Amino acid sequence: MKNKEIRILLAAPRGFCAGVDRAIEIVKKSINKFGAPVYVRHEIVHNKHVVESLKKIGAIFVEDLREIKDKSRPVIFSAHGVPKSVPEEAKSYNIQFIDATCPLVHEIHKEVKKLSKDGRQIIVIGDHGHDEVVAIAAQVSDPIIISNQGEARTLRKMKKAGVVSQSTQMIENVQEIINILMEKVFDLRFINTICFPTRRNHEQIKELATMCDMMIVIGSFTSANSKRLTQLALERNSRSYQVTSVNDLDQSWFKDSDVVGISAGASTPDKNIKEIVEKIKNIGQITKMEEVYE
Repeated sequence: MKNKEIRILLAAPRGFCAGVDRAIEIVKKSINKFGAPVYVRHEIVHNKHVVESLKKIGAIFVEDLREIKDKSRPVIFSAHGVPKSVPEEAKSYNIQFIDATCPLVHEIHKEVKKLSKDGRQIIVIGDHGHDEVVAIAAQVSDPIIISNQGEARTLRKMKKAGVVSQSTQMIENVQEIINILMEKVFDLRFINTICFPTRRNHEQIKELATMCDMMIVIGSFTSANSKRLTQLALERNSRSYQVTSVNDLDQSWFKDSDVVGISAGASTPDKNIKEIVEKIKNIGQITKMEEVYE
């Protein structure tokens, strides 16, 4: 690589959103309060670095409450939320539970229940099998989950429906699905439940990807919002790469790059971001401070 000063443009804000930060703090404070171990149902957030760091201080992650060996210990529900049956199950086992569901996801639960009480067929736009989508759908009876336009086109015509979306969906996907549903539903009520941090980060990366020679998105491949940031970047800049750690960086990516943009998913720790930024500065022999793009 020739010796030149590469500019680094850092998306701001980046990394932890308020809901993720809150959930992680709940786990840490619970361990301090109750001592180890404290159980967590599912990954508290979709990032292996976060999960491993919490394991080291006493968190035990389980997929099912039946896996909890010592039911005198508390269990924490993840930031993605849980089906309404899960708190009842915890009560039946006499397990103390702490709800770390993101407040914005709780709002989606409230909205979907209101739509259902209004006699509407509930449609959730989101990723099949994702923890948040499973929890939203489980708040009501007989929901329909659709993830793309193709699935929307297969729906029968119906008189009355209420639609919400996974909080980290791309607005483009939601709009395209809603356009199809408008032709199929006589009385359609849509609540835009894409959270503000997601909307803001998506709009920012659309701009940033066009300004840079290449884009790096830092985040776990199990993280829906990280994958969508990467998708949005790739649609605008073919030299866009998603990485989880410094080990994923390839020095050849930076050849002929004058400006490198960096963003990160909402569950990416700041420590992880800093390590990758420093590695990129080392690869590019960069002495300048990175610039924050707001």
